[in-house]
Amino acid sequence: MQTALLKQILASPEGQEAESILRACVHCGFCTATCPTYQLLGDELDGPRGRIYLIKQMLEGQTVSRSTRLHLDRCLSCRACETTCPSGVRYGRLLDIGREQVERQVPRPTLQRLLRWSLRQLLPYPRRFGALLRLGQLARPLLPAPLGRKVPEQQRSMTRPQGDHPRHMLLLEGCAQSVATPLTNDVAARVLDRLGISLLSSPGAGCCGAVSHHLGAGDEALLFMRRNIDAWWPAIEAGAEAILISASGCGVMVKEYGPLLRNDPLYRDKAQRVSELAKDLSEILTTEDLAPLGIDGAGRRIVFQSPCTLQHGQQLNGVVESILRRLGFELTPVANPHLCCGSAGTYSILQPGLSKRLLEDKLSSLEQGDPELIATANVGCQLHLQTAANRPVRHWVELLDPAAG
Repeated sequence: MQTALLKQILASPEGQEAESILRACVHCGFCTATCPTYQLLGDELDGPRGRIYLIKQMLEGQTVSRSTRLHLDRCLSCRACETTCPSGVRYGRLLDIGREQVERQVPRPTLQRLLRWSLRQLLPYPRRFGALLRLGQLARPLLPAPLGRKVPEQQRSMTRPQGDHPRHMLLLEGCAQSVATPLTNDVAARVLDRLGISLLSSPGAGCCGAVSHHLGAGDEALLFMRRNIDAWWPAIEAGAEAILISASGCGVMVKEYGPLLRNDPLYRDKAQRVSELAKDLSEILTTEDLAPLGIDGAGRRIVFQSPCTLQHGQQLNGVVESILRRLGFELTPVANPHLCCGSAGTYSILQPGLSKRLLEDKLSSLEQGDPELIATANVGCQLHLQTAANRPVRHWVELLDPAAG
């Protein structure tokens, strides 16, 4: 694709990166076939190719309007288009650059700004989010049923092992996950302990930065990234063999620390090392002997919802499924498994109408095989699916610990 980006845009590292991405696109349109919002709306501007043109026009100095912002807002950042693209276009990164630009050029109405600011001030901070979540859980019996289902029930936690094994890994506790679904990391620690691996938490680490990053607050996201690198670095120097991440959405973000901080001379090398060490839980377990777990899934019919951040973002499609089949579980089929469930970080809050339609379609495909439960690999998907599912929704690692129920 030919480009004529503004000189001031090209003078920035982000502008140079955007030009490189744009030039890789041959506007073939294969991406539209797998884009969830294009499938729903049938509008070229609500597909990757149309959004690429909008971003290109913006970076070339053409008029940017509320319509431009709307079409970029409607994107889920699911990156199914990247899996499909024959040219390897890094659409997700281009979208992030475009969103930061449109935030500067098209001011939002006051209520929109307040909502997005509130999400950035709430979700990345476990104490703040936890306090609000507990209030919602207390009020849940009094709420109308549709609203009450959106408040997740309080999840019990489990005691983590205190063993000190020769093998040790860092564990990203997460922000919303640490208070909404604490059982996930508790079980992960118990499972890995039985495999001879200790998980270490760094008190100074926090949100991976994804919330700010995808809401157009790039500088704020970089602060979260630098804080995590500082918190993890002593353990990395001490020989931690991986940074284990059980939420696939956070995993995508941490794996991109290196590229996002490549122009920071103080953090560039450390960020690249962190990205290299970042591993999804499935990447660790697929290489281990799982016999010590004593799991026999024979006779259990489950369905696995592969989050977009796992199959498209991290390109780990089929890894969790292979682990579960290896342990004897029967996986029921899923129609159109590449399509998003509609959670997509804050998307279910900011685009509730589209999110609901995507959720209905996803649950229909997941439940068609009559599984006993739905397993997933991301906290956002888990909480979103729970709001309307007709059966339990669990993180898949819970299936590897009988005590988790």
